[in-house]
Amino acid sequence: MRKALGRGIDSLITKVQNNDISGDIVQRIPVANIVPNRYQPRRNFDETALVELSESIKERGLIQPISVWKDAGDDHYELIAGERRLRATKLAGMTEIEAIVKKNLDDEQKLGLSLIENIQREDLNAVDTALAYRQLMQTFSVSQADIAKRVGKSRGAVSNTLRLLELDEDIRQGIQAGVISEGHARALISIPDSSKRREFYHRIMTEKLSVRDIENFAQGFHALRPRAPKAARGGSKKSPEAVELESSLEKTLGTKVEICAGPGPQNGKIIIHYFSLDDLDRVTQILKK
Repeated sequence: MRKALGRGIDSLITKVQNNDISGDIVQRIPVANIVPNRYQPRRNFDETALVELSESIKERGLIQPISVWKDAGDDHYELIAGERRLRATKLAGMTEIEAIVKKNLDDEQKLGLSLIENIQREDLNAVDTALAYRQLMQTFSVSQADIAKRVGKSRGAVSNTLRLLELDEDIRQGIQAGVISEGHARALISIPDSSKRREFYHRIMTEKLSVRDIENFAQGFHALRPRAPKAARGGSKKSPEAVELESSLEKTLGTKVEICAGPGPQNGKIIIHYFSLDDLDRVTQILKK
């Protein structure tokens, strides 16, 4: 099922977990010789938090070294993980920083190690995490289940995080900037209508709507959409079980779902609605999993 590059992510992460990548040492290196990480998942850095971290580093020093790699013959180091710590160290006016220096890595190992180390950091926002997940999937051709196993999360958690990439660009930027919470974002994505999602995104900021407010609207949105005439639905009231199953499917698929009884007691049909071609593609991808 997987067609991983080279040795693949399994081999890569096993090597990292077993600490058998040779040549790792901790040393003080000039901050001026460190170049940015080509695979950095983080897109936004809170300036206030950086100042606070900078003051902490001035008082107590760097608690955890950053990670870098250095290829033979190069006169610079490339960052693997710890960009916030590096930026804060520079802000503190320091010219050197403690770093774990990794050597003898190929490009595949550099990419995988960088992504895994950054994904496992708890302070990475949900959209940047989703972007890192997607890069792992595209580069190493791994499944969501494999990523979930490797980063210690459930497959559902990985899938839900990836779904955030389906949100409009300005909403994704809002998550990255900390304007709205991940909980708000997950509630917004359950609203299938793009214009309504944007409307409520702005209302979160202007009216301070809670996550529950958005979830309640999302549930009501499905209930308020026009339904077929009673005769077309077989002329009978849906059972509580069918209504509950509809609600469950709608939460899973993020769109309107109808369960319609057939002429017999054991047959019928499920109608899945979509409201744009992007919505259709998203639902199709979920169904294929």
